[in-house]
Amino acid sequence: MRTLQDVQREIDHLIKDEWKSHYWSPLSNLARLTEEVGELAREINHHHGEKTKKESEDEGNLAKEIGDILYTLATLANSMDIDLNSAFSQVMDKYYTRDAHRWQPDLPSD
Repeated sequence: MRTLQDVQREIDHLIKDEWKSHYWSPLSNLARLTEEVGELAREINHHHGEKTKKESEDEGNLAKEIGDILYTLATLANSMDIDLNSAFSQVMDKYYTRDAHRWQPDLPSD
């Protein structure tokens, strides 16, 4: 199983070593991430919402769209030297402390 660190390393290898290229600017990567999230939203709307696909449209793949988002997010993180493992750990610590009792059902008062 890959860790987020493995994902970032693999993307770095692909872009720098295989493609002999460079990272896009953070703003360009953000625009791309927005596009990918829009594609996921469109697929979820077709699968679970009111809007059906046209007969001429191919059946989408939700897992592929989420994978595209992960790739683009990791590319954005790499371009700004952000460690996703560390970022994720920090946000989980926040949720464990801030929301520790937020989602527990209300108990009836006596």
